[in-house]
Amino acid sequence: MGSKWRKAKLALGLNLCAYLPRTLDDDDDGYSSLPSTERLSDAALLSPLSSVNMAASGPMTPLPFANGLRLSKSLSRSASKSSKQTCSICLTKMKQGGGHAIFTAECSHSFHFHCIASNVKHGNQICPVCRAKWKEIPMQSPSLDPPLGRAAVNPVGWPQNDALMTEVRRLPPPRRDLSRQHVVPLFQAPEPGVFNDDESLDHLPVLAESTNASDNSSLRTIKIKTYPEVLEAPRSSSYDNFTILVHLKAAATVANQSSSRNHASLPQLYQNPRAPVDLVTVLDISGSMAGTKLALLKRAMGFVIQNLGSNDRLSVIAFSSTARRLFPLRRMSDVGRQQALHAVNSLVANGGTNIAEGLKKGAKVMEDRREKNPVASIILLSDGQDTYTVTGAGANKSQPNYQLLVPLSMHGSDNTGFQIPVHAFGFGADHDASSMHSISEISGGTFSFIETEAVLQDAFAQCIGGLLSVVVQELQVGVECMNPSLCLGLLKAGSYPSRVAADGKTGVIEVGDLYADEERDFLVSVKVPAESSECETLLLKVKCVYRDPLTKEMTTLESDDVRIRRPEVAGQEVVSIEVDRQRNRFQAAEAMAEARMTAELGDLPGAVSILENCRRVLSETVSAKSHDRLCIVLDAELKEMQERMASRHVYEASGRAYILSGLSSHSWQRATARGDSTDGSSLVQAYQTPSMVEMLTRSQAMLLGSPSTQRLVQPVWSLGSQPKPR
Repeated sequence: MGSKWRKAKLALGLNLCAYLPRTLDDDDDGYSSLPSTERLSDAALLSPLSSVNMAASGPMTPLPFANGLRLSKSLSRSASKSSKQTCSICLTKMKQGGGHAIFTAECSHSFHFHCIASNVKHGNQICPVCRAKWKEIPMQSPSLDPPLGRAAVNPVGWPQNDALMTEVRRLPPPRRDLSRQHVVPLFQAPEPGVFNDDESLDHLPVLAESTNASDNSSLRTIKIKTYPEVLEAPRSSSYDNFTILVHLKAAATVANQSSSRNHASLPQLYQNPRAPVDLVTVLDISGSMAGTKLALLKRAMGFVIQNLGSNDRLSVIAFSSTARRLFPLRRMSDVGRQQALHAVNSLVANGGTNIAEGLKKGAKVMEDRREKNPVASIILLSDGQDTYTVTGAGANKSQPNYQLLVPLSMHGSDNTGFQIPVHAFGFGADHDASSMHSISEISGGTFSFIETEAVLQDAFAQCIGGLLSVVVQELQVGVECMNPSLCLGLLKAGSYPSRVAADGKTGVIEVGDLYADEERDFLVSVKVPAESSECETLLLKVKCVYRDPLTKEMTTLESDDVRIRRPEVAGQEVVSIEVDRQRNRFQAAEAMAEARMTAELGDLPGAVSILENCRRVLSETVSAKSHDRLCIVLDAELKEMQERMASRHVYEASGRAYILSGLSSHSWQRATARGDSTDGSSLVQAYQTPSMVEMLTRSQAMLLGSPSTQRLVQPVWSLGSQPKPR
C-alpha cells in the first residue's frame, strides 16, 4: 500500500498525473466483462446516450423505462454498485494499483483524483452522484493541467477535441517505477481547415414522403387580412396616425403522419411535405455543466437526434475554453443518427466559456458546406458568461460589445434578411442573458430562458417543432398607398427590418421564414386627409413575395384594397378589436423594454412602476373590456415580470432573463421557453404552432413515461445549481 501511495504522490509532485484509460483488451482490467449497466454512474443513467446504447448493434435510443418502477429499482441498484467500481465523471473503471489516485468523498462515493479535482476547481462542492454538499474537497496543484476528456476510441472516426477529448497514449504498466518512466506528450488530433465534408444531398428523395409538390402548392400559401382601426370616418376629419393591421397566416402542412421505427421508442415525426433542415448545435460543456446538467443536455440532444428525419442534417459543436467540431454535417439516417448519439455521449464538462469560438465554429460549418438544405439554423446553449471576448482581458466590461460574439456571416442584412438564425438558450441562473439575447437578436433567432433545468428537452422540442415545419421563406411584405394624397407613417414590425420610401408612398417589411400555421401581425400608420365629396377613401394594398422552400419558386400574393367609408356624418366610432389587441401587444413590449433599461440602471421600483402603469392602461382598452385572451395573457406576463423585480437578487437570478425572453418572443412573434415551463396552457405562453405543440407533447410523453428519470432528477433543481467560473 505504501508503495502505491508513494507512486501516486510522486506523480502528483512531478505534475505528470494524466488520465490513462484502460483499453478493452487489457487482461487485468475486466471492464469489458462487466454487464453494461454496471459501467454506468447515476449521472449517466439520466442520459439516454449511455454505453448501453453504444454497445447495441442498432442505433441508440433513450433508455427504455417501460418496465416502470421495477426497472428503476434495478437500475438504481446497478448504479449503486457501479459507483464503487466506476468513476462517475469519466465513466471508466477504478482499480487499486491501476496508476490512478482514487478520492473517496465523505458521502462514500469514489472518483479518480484528477477527475474530481478538475470538477471542483471551479468551486463546485456537490457530489456528482448523490448531490451531497461536501465540506472537504480535493485540491490539485495549480500548475497541473488535468486531462479534459476521455481517451476513448473515437466511434465516429473523426478527429477528437484537443481541449475536450485529448487523446493520450497509455503509459507502461503501473508496476514500473514512475520516476524512470518516459512521459509521452499529449497528442492533438488535427481538425480539417475547411468543413466541406458535409454529407451529400445527391439523389435525396426530398418529396418521397409527399404525393406531388405541385398538387400541394395551393396549400403552401399565405392568407392576408387587413383591418382598418375604424370602418368609417367623417369626411371632415383628418388623421395623422390612422392605423391599419396587416395580418398574415402561413398555411398548415398536410396532416402529419406518424410512423414507428424499429429502433425508436417514440414515433418519428413526418410532415408531408416539409423542407429538410441543416441544424448545427453549439453546446456549452464548460466546468459548470458537469454532473446533472450535462446528463440532461445529452438526453435533450438524444431527443433532437431521434426526431430529425433522414433528409435532415446535423452537426455538433462543443465549446468550453476552446471550441471543436465533434460531428460533421451528416444526414440523420440510421447510421448518421447512431454516430451523432455516440458523439454527444462523448461530451465531458471542463474549462471556461468561450461563446465566440463556439459560434465561429458553427458559422464555419454553415459557410463551408458544399450543399445546402432549404432550411438552416443554429441552436446555441450556454449556462455561463463568455470569459474570453466580452468580459475577458482588455474588454470594456462597463459597456460590453456583444456583437463581437457573433460572426459577420450571422449578422442580418436589410437586403436579404437573416441567413443563419441562432436560437439561443440560457441555461440556469448564472448565464449571461444580455449576451444570449443580443446574439439571437443580431442573427434573427429567438432567446429562451431555461430556469428549471428539467425543461431543457421541452425547450429544444418546441424549437425544432418549428424548424421542421418551415413552409415559407424569404417573405417580404410590401405596403403601397393607393391614394396620391396619402403617405405612410410608422411601420410597427418589432425586430423585423422595415423601411419606408423617401416619398412615403411604399414600405417593406423583411419577415424571412414562417413555420406552418404561424401568424404575423404588423401595424401600418397612414396619414389620412379630410375628404371634400368622396364617399370612401382608398387607403393601401398589401403585397407578399416569398419563396417555396421545396419548389424554390417565387410567389406573389396581393390583398384586396383597404378602404374606409366617408359619410358626411358618421355614427359612433367602433374601434376594431383586432387592431386594439395588437396595439396592446406593442405597448406591452415597449413597456417591457423600458422597464428592463430602468432596472439595468439600478432603479427597480421605477421599473416596477412602468409595468404597473402599462397594466393600468391596458385594462381600459376595448379588448380588455371584452375579456380578450391576448390582453389577459399580457397582463399576467407583466405581473410576473413585476414579481421578478422584487429585489436585485431576484432580478439578477431570473428577472432579466425572463424579461428578455419575453421581449424576444413578442418582437419576433415566435414562441420561446420562459421560466420553468413551455406548457401551452400557461398564460404567459404565446405563438405556439401545432407543430411545436405536437413535438412538445412527444417530449413530455417520453419524460412522463420514465419514472426513474423523475425520481433521480426532480429533487436536484435550483436556480444556480453550480457556480460559473468568472
